[in-house]
Amino acid sequence: MFVNNISLHHYRNYESLQLDSFGDVNLIIGQNAQGKTNLVEALFVLALTKSHRTSKDKELISFEASSSHISAEVEKKYGSLKLELSLSSQGKKAKINGLEQRKLSDFIGSLNVVMFAPEDLEIVKGTPGVRRRFLDMEIGQVTPSYLFHLQQYQKVLLQRNNLLKTLWGKDASQQAMLDIWNMQLVEHGVKIVKKRKQFIKKLQKWAESIHQGITNGIEELRLQYLPSFADSEEEDEAVLFETFMIKLSQMKEQEIRRGMTLAGPHRDDLAFYINGKEVQTYGSQGQQRTTALSLKLAEIELIQEEIGEYPVLLLDDVLSELDPYRQTQLIETFQTKVQTFITATGIESLNTDKMKGASIFHVHSGQVDS
Repeated sequence: MFVNNISLHHYRNYESLQLDSFGDVNLIIGQNAQGKTNLVEALFVLALTKSHRTSKDKELISFEASSSHISAEVEKKYGSLKLELSLSSQGKKAKINGLEQRKLSDFIGSLNVVMFAPEDLEIVKGTPGVRRRFLDMEIGQVTPSYLFHLQQYQKVLLQRNNLLKTLWGKDASQQAMLDIWNMQLVEHGVKIVKKRKQFIKKLQKWAESIHQGITNGIEELRLQYLPSFADSEEEDEAVLFETFMIKLSQMKEQEIRRGMTLAGPHRDDLAFYINGKEVQTYGSQGQQRTTALSLKLAEIELIQEEIGEYPVLLLDDVLSELDPYRQTQLIETFQTKVQTFITATGIESLNTDKMKGASIFHVHSGQVDS
């Protein structure tokens, strides 16, 4: 997979930008707050129709503009695609080769990316919500149907929570509506949980091998999914459905008292262990960084395994955060097989000896010089 070019209009601090030629490795150099992160973010947004930095689309639109537009030509093994995404207060519109897509889930997956940024350390040491977001965005890229079930689950969850807030002190007949929402919540919830378990199992295979390589065989990395209502290994949908329904029944009174849904994939977590010890609690900063790096490198291989070609790699100000050994491990992984975009404040922070022939772009105040 290869991005040939990109065009931005009223995207963050880019009033208008057209870059017509990218290489295998692209260095985007500039001081902070000049727009280098905005450029790689635009590629991420084009891939997933949402930013890794904000949930508010209006922040992606230039000040005083009413809409923002991103387009790029992407070369894939079956041919090239012209991808376009427009954002406005009315919502998002996506096109593939000029044809508007009825659903965003039909557009997502046309461009696959793996983003690695300093905040990705939070996947390891941050809150469960960060790890759930990581799972949702990565699974959604390779399995668009997952996004459908996730969106439906979130809609039902909102309605169910609104109902729970009104049920305190009400009799059983007024609580009957809860059964309807339970069925819908569980229907979509088990699809999410099953897909997460399958994804983590595949990610484990790649991450374990990569982590051993980075640590010279000293450390063994293990991932464990922590669902809120089922055994971490169970994947049978019928069993998951029954287990989830039983859990909701058991927690009914507690949920009514608290006015919220207390079980389901929105409360699940992911744990990381090195040599049997939990990395979030007991791992050193170096081990946490290596775990995050192993996850990102595993993502690259997993996507290739799933779709038959490598994704585009986006490294946002992250190489300077790694020591020379980890930096070399990362560079040697992406060279020759993955198109890569790297942002940095200066060339001197990068191991350029390992990146011969890289294309260099200098960013200043929303302008790019190559």
